[in-house]
Amino acid sequence: MKKYLPIGSVVSLKETEKMLMITGLAQQEAQTEKVWDYSGVFHPEGMMTSANMHLFNADEIQTLHFVGFQNQACIRFLNEIGNIESYTPPSRFKPSDWGSM
Repeated sequence: MKKYLPIGSVVSLKETEKMLMITGLAQQEAQTEKVWDYSGVFHPEGMMTSANMHLFNADEIQTLHFVGFQNQACIRFLNEIGNIESYTPPSRFKPSDWGSM
């Protein structure tokens, strides 16, 4: 099972000094359909434009600076998405779904 960091975690990648805040997990690149472990934006700048979104894999992470917020829903989601082969995302989220995740 793959282990993911929670959204909001801040990391530095190998070969760069900029920090990235994780904004998404198991992200599929539209042009190539390649699935990346994470998407993120530069920290502290955040998402200025859609061009600021970066895709990267866990093996590119050099330093973990901060672990994002985790509650029971987050831990359950991270465990489910860690089994990505069997994970089926909800077709559409409703606010009532958020408490049951």
